[in-house]
Amino acid sequence: MRIPTAIWRITKELARHLLRRPIAGVVAAARTDDGRWLLVRRADTGRWAFVGGTLEWGETLSSCIARELVEETGARLLEVGPLVGVYSDPARDPRFHAVTVVVHATVSQPDPSGINPLEIAEVRLFTDDELPSELSHGMDDMISDARSGRQRFE
Repeated sequence: MRIPTAIWRITKELARHLLRRPIAGVVAAARTDDGRWLLVRRADTGRWAFVGGTLEWGETLSSCIARELVEETGARLLEVGPLVGVYSDPARDPRFHAVTVVVHATVSQPDPSGINPLEIAEVRLFTDDELPSELSHGMDDMISDARSGRQRFE
């Protein structure tokens, strides 16, 4: 189920007036032990994305990413790797101004049996050759940086 564009525009405009501060979040450039990338197909856009989300009150970045991995894919965080980058371009996310910390992560095999289908349409592992050409929510440079080893600070 996709949310109509008009609702997103209204929500974004309301958020722009109410949330006058950036929202902090974390994203996992997640791979399994065999090197495959873990991505989710978002229900709202129908496009593929890294796993991640916004911090909840009192939560650390590492506990946030572990929670988001379980909620969105059923995978467990095995190890947090090096920083990929910090992404803060206000135009990156159409919903709000997000400041996103992206880290490499090693994860278990996903178990999408308990995921919320209103948020996540599909969970899949990709080899480098199978990766989608375009990701959701401005994540194209995130995956490019994660694959190349470049570190970014916006």
